[in-house]
Amino acid sequence: MNIQRKPEWLRKKVNPGDQSGMRGLLGELRLNTVCEQALCPNISECFSCGQATFLILGKSCTRLCSFCNVEKVVPLPVDSDEPLRVAEAVARLKLAHVVVTSPTRDDLPDGGAGIYAATVAAVRRSSPATRIELLIPDFQGMKASLEAVAASAPDIIAHNVETVPRLYHIRSGADYRRSLDVLQSCAALAPPGGRTKSGIMLGMGETEDEVMEVLTDLRGAGCAYLSIGQYLAPSRRHYPVQEYVLPELFVSLRLAALEMGFSHVESGPYVRSSYHAEKYV
Repeated sequence: MNIQRKPEWLRKKVNPGDQSGMRGLLGELRLNTVCEQALCPNISECFSCGQATFLILGKSCTRLCSFCNVEKVVPLPVDSDEPLRVAEAVARLKLAHVVVTSPTRDDLPDGGAGIYAATVAAVRRSSPATRIELLIPDFQGMKASLEAVAASAPDIIAHNVETVPRLYHIRSGADYRRSLDVLQSCAALAPPGGRTKSGIMLGMGETEDEVMEVLTDLRGAGCAYLSIGQYLAPSRRHYPVQEYVLPELFVSLRLAALEMGFSHVESGPYVRSSYHAEKYV
C-alpha cells in the first residue's frame, strides 16, 4: 500500500538557516554529499550548522536499489585528488567528527577501498583530532578491501543492512548474510577503540519480529552502534512507503536494542545513519 499523506510527526518544521557557506565550499572543492544525492530531509539543518556527509567515488551507483535516490548510471573514473579535497573541507569546517561514504562501485577491482583509505590518511594529516566514520558498501565481501579499509584505522566503520532479509529484493545486488559478514569482519579487524555501526529503515513492509531478529543478528556480528529511521520514498518512481511507523515504536526499539548491548542507538522518524553521528561516541 502506498500511503501518500504524511502523519503529523513527519511534518518537520525546518528553519533553513544560512547554507551558502557550505554550498559554496562544496562547489569550490568539487565535492559531493550524500545529503544532496539522497535527498536527506535533514539537509537544511546540517548544512546551516556546517555539517555534511561527504560522498566520495563520484555520485553514480552500480546497483539498482529501488529505495535509493543516488544516480544509477555508468560511473566516472576515480578522482585520485578527491581525498585531499575532502581533507581540506574537513579542516576548513573544523569538524570534530566527519562521515565519509560512497555509492557502490562494483566496477572497481577493490570496490573503491583504496580511495577510502587514502581519504582517512589525508584527513588524519590535516585534522588529526577529527574522528572519522566511514559508511562503506559491501565491497562484494572482498576480504582484501575490508582489510585495506580497517588498516586505515577509522574510528567507526559503518555498513547499513537497511531492511530485513525478506525484503532484500529491494536492495538489488546486496545480500543480507554478506552484509552481516562485512560487519563481523570489520569488528574483528578494527584497531583498539574502533567500533562498527549499522542502520535499518522502517516502514518498508517489515514486521516488528523481523526487526528484532535483525537487531539480534547485528549484535551477534559485533555491531556497537545502531540507527533506526523511517523510510521516506524519494519519489513516486521509488519503492513506496508501506507504513508510517508510530514514534512510540522507535522508542521501544531503542530501549530493546540498548538492552541487547548496543553502546548507542539513535531511533526516530527522521534519524539517518549519519545524522548527529557525533553523538554515538
